[in-house]
Amino acid sequence: MRGWLIGLVVGVACVVLCWAVLAVLARRLPPGTARDLAAFVPDCLTTVRRLRRHPQVPRRAKVAILFAGVWVASPIDLIPEFLPVIGPLDDIVVVALALRYAARQVPREVLLEAWPGEPRLLLRLIGQR
Repeated sequence: MRGWLIGLVVGVACVVLCWAVLAVLARRLPPGTARDLAAFVPDCLTTVRRLRRHPQVPRRAKVAILFAGVWVASPIDLIPEFLPVIGPLDDIVVVALALRYAARQVPREVLLEAWPGEPRLLLRLIGQR
């Protein structure tokens, strides 16, 4: 039993260390598409958090946004997170679909105010130019 627990702690430590290394490397990326992609999931999570509390967001949009936030936070995934490139793909798709759904019901200025990243990425995500 003790060996199992040590293995679990080592595994979690490895995952956290990998995330930390990836975060440091992502901050050092030059401006461009790679940097935008590295910041996409954190920007989506920040937007979900901000829209969930905004009074102009309708209840249906809040439910969709909350579902996306719970999906990302859930340890259960369709594609395991430890796979380097495709691991967060299911999270990205769910958050993108929830934001597209909410964007149809939320005033554009509220959505742009909640988005911490580059506005052109959000407009492209929701299908506007």
